[in-house]
Amino acid sequence: MSAPAETPAVPLRELEIRFVRSSGAGGQNVNKVNTKAVLRWPVASSSAIAADVRERFLERFATRVTLAGEVVLSSDRYRDQGRNAADCVEKLRAMLAAVAVPPRPRRPTKPGRAARERRLSDKRARSDVKRARGTRASSED
Repeated sequence: MSAPAETPAVPLRELEIRFVRSSGAGGQNVNKVNTKAVLRWPVASSSAIAADVRERFLERFATRVTLAGEVVLSSDRYRDQGRNAADCVEKLRAMLAAVAVPPRPRRPTKPGRAARERRLSDKRARSDVKRARGTRASSED
């Protein structure tokens, strides 16, 4: 068995990280400090990852990719910029790791003999239940 594929690395020069104000509770700190990190990465035009990995990424995370082909991730989990930026990069790394290895193709199988017989006997039992439904009303006439 081969070794697990490494997660593709994205050079930091391709990432754009901006800081904006967080939302929600937090009082004065939230109102005046830009701690939320927003990471943008142009995945559609990136040459840092292989074409097959890019295709799987775009297919699996299509809802997270903009029309311009950029992935936009944000984090406001922590109260300082550095940890939020690192959290965004970690999210991106996890997404890339999820698509790094191609999925194994499914081999179609057929149900076994016991499963077919079980299905048919269940169908017969259900049919008997339905057939027995209205026989009493018609026999009392």
